[in-house]
Amino acid sequence: MSPADPSTKDSGELDELVTEGRPSLPKDYESLSTVELVELMNGEDARVPAAVAAISDKLAGVVDAVVAKLRGGGRLIYVGAGTSGALAAVDAGECESTFSTRPGQVVALVAGEGLVSGAARDAAEDDAGAGAEAIRALGVSADDAVVGVSASGRTPYVTGALASAAAAGALTACVVSAPDSELARICEHELAVVVGPEFVAGSTRLKAGTAQKLVLNTISTLAMIRLGKTFGDLMIDVAATNEKLRTRARRAVELATGASDEDVDGALAAAGGNAKIAIVSLLAGIDASSATERLERAAGNVREALR
Repeated sequence: MSPADPSTKDSGELDELVTEGRPSLPKDYESLSTVELVELMNGEDARVPAAVAAISDKLAGVVDAVVAKLRGGGRLIYVGAGTSGALAAVDAGECESTFSTRPGQVVALVAGEGLVSGAARDAAEDDAGAGAEAIRALGVSADDAVVGVSASGRTPYVTGALASAAAAGALTACVVSAPDSELARICEHELAVVVGPEFVAGSTRLKAGTAQKLVLNTISTLAMIRLGKTFGDLMIDVAATNEKLRTRARRAVELATGASDEDVDGALAAAGGNAKIAIVSLLAGIDASSATERLERAAGNVREALR
């Protein structure tokens, strides 16, 4: 084992990380009833939303910065490894169907993606060079926003990627659960959601993972609201590629307009299934072609098109 191998690092480094600490809970979990364990774990989980709320202003700043990049034609690129990477991939993967983002507009770079064995994927987390190369291969530029996700804030694949993104002039942000992290020193925007020690010490798929999911939900969803992908609380830019999504789009038109079933179906048919066009057509009392023109002038924003 070479001295450069991360596994040879002094375990004292882990002791200094809040994400590796031990909770101030009973340590004899095995002697507790299952109900008691559920209640203890739920109590720990309940701390997460407050930790996210504590960074509301910083989170809003990141959302606005991401929107500016997307509005200018850039991309939102997540980078992560392990659970963090999996959560990033889930968030990115939902945007195309939920908000009709163009292919490649929201993507996730995940350490070891495509590798079959768990051991190989775990090892990929330690490859900072691979993270940097993934950013270069994607052609990241000043047009893009790159968000690194790492509970400890020091995952080599993620730090390598974010350093490369920063060098390319991209907007950079990080979602971490440890203060004063290496990632925070690299990025313009730090989102430190410090949730404290995990229910099982070091298992950052728990509270830290929950915090990451909440933050990523917020970044992508609010960015899409700002880009006009919703109408109030309704998903009106759904890519209606299956029966469930077609039904959801139809329901959005119905709720947004209060029109009859017959009128909703007629408007959707004339709009080629496009909920935005159908809504503008019904609410403005114009045909689908005119509604399309209004939306084009309004950059796809229904509320602007209706003005």
